Amino acid sequence: MSIQLKDDCKYSLVVPTSIGIRITPVNGQPVHSSDVFMMQVTSAETNVASISSYLGLPVKVLTTFVKDSPISEKIKSNLKSRFMDFEGPEVEQETPWGFRHQFNIADSGYGSRGPRVHNDRAGEVGRTLNVKDFDLERIFGIEGVQVIHLSGLIAALSEETSTFCLELARAAKKYGTRISFDLNYRASFWKGREKELREAFTEIASVSDILVGNEEDFQLCLGIKGPEAGGKDIKAKIDSFKEMITRVKKEFSNSSVFATTLREVVNTNKHLWGAIMLSGDKWHVVEPREINVLDRIGGGDGFVGGMIYAILKGWESEKWIQFGWASGALATTFLTDYAQPADEEMIWSIWHGNARVKR
Repeated sequence: MSIQLKDDCKYSLVVPTSIGIRITPVNGQPVHSSDVFMMQVTSAETNVASISSYLGLPVKVLTTFVKDSPISEKIKSNLKSRFMDFEGPEVEQETPWGFRHQFNIADSGYGSRGPRVHNDRAGEVGRTLNVKDFDLERIFGIEGVQVIHLSGLIAALSEETSTFCLELARAAKKYGTRISFDLNYRASFWKGREKELREAFTEIASVSDILVGNEEDFQLCLGIKGPEAGGKDIKAKIDSFKEMITRVKKEFSNSSVFATTLREVVNTNKHLWGAIMLSGDKWHVVEPREINVLDRIGGGDGFVGGMIYAILKGWESEKWIQFGWASGALATTFLTDYAQPADEEMIWSIWHGNARVKR
């Protein structure tokens, strides 16, 4: 099976995002006991887009910045270094207590000590993302976009961003752009907004071509009845996901691809990593395989990014999940939470289990 994509588009992939800063102690140390930290630019959606941008496809980021902020300048420089175009308004900070970019303070964990992540999103400028600040006719109708990737993290960030994602989905549908939607349920984002967000997520999902999420995402975001099957072993997890997706597909028949990752944590630095995908009427399963993990954050985004890249390249659906699985595994070997593949071979070598020296 293949997904028909528009031709003659300026951009292969567009992602809306609220982008910020990730601060991580060096050498896998906990935050509370560390004095030296690495500061990185981060967002789940640009993590997804990095697979395509590093492998040479044209990518654009829709976001918003704090005017005259050194953090904004760092973000812009980082996006340029990742071969991404970007556009978005410059918002005045207003006061020292005004707008800023989010901070993600992350302990990567080590061995038997698990990771801990603290999100500091007060005053987050990304919550102001507004459709009025973007010319959707130009982006989708004149420049052209093959795939737009939407995240539930952005769709649920604020009332403005919910409307923003809805309008992006409507414009994409109007102009024939394929839509990827990672549900990414977060309870803290949904508190007090359940009815409003259920309606927004349902509309976006109804026009999406690719839906990504685990069982909880589909139940809590879209109200799909949970699976009857249970159990903690991998076979039970795979069977329960298939059962769930069979129901999802009946409700959201526009979608042709459904996917999720499978993860068992042996310890912080050793995981069993797998994936499952329905493409049309055909199931593809990657049974969990052992991977070594430097930093787990971004693995799921890498999976989605690799899958989208494979779709953009027009490969057979069996390769979509293989390349996605390997891209996710690659992301966990980087200190950044996004993968930086040198070429396709680097990713395919992971899939084939080839870690030999390349000279």
